[in-house]
Amino acid sequence: MENKLYHEGLKIRKKVLSEEYVDKAILEADSFNKEFQELISTYCWGEIWTRDILSNKQRSMNNLCMLSALNKWQEFAIHFRGAIKNGCTLAELKDVLLQITVYCGVPCGVEAFRHARKVLVEDEIDVEKEFKSYD
Repeated sequence: MENKLYHEGLKIRKKVLSEEYVDKAILEADSFNKEFQELISTYCWGEIWTRDILSNKQRSMNNLCMLSALNKWQEFAIHFRGAIKNGCTLAELKDVLLQITVYCGVPCGVEAFRHARKVLVEDEIDVEKEFKSYD
């Protein structure tokens, strides 16, 4: 596909979600979902994520709130990992999850913390070490 927004979107999508994750999604696309992959790379990532009003860090935090409210936990985990790549600190992410708990409800907050913890464990992020740097 020779579309500037597609290529710009694909670049930022890979930066946020990881090259491996995006390449797998695109390589596994078939006649049924190939256009869907092109659509999200072009419009979601190319049209929105390349804008320069909000930072990608802010976009990541917004996504976590929306995905929690929608109960989209697989996407939440993917974007939690992306938020870390976009420079969100664990203290910022904890505050986002606390806000999710208050505005979306305790069960939603429980799920948000559960999925965030799973990402932190999988990525071997030393939470205690991270929070000692805030003291």
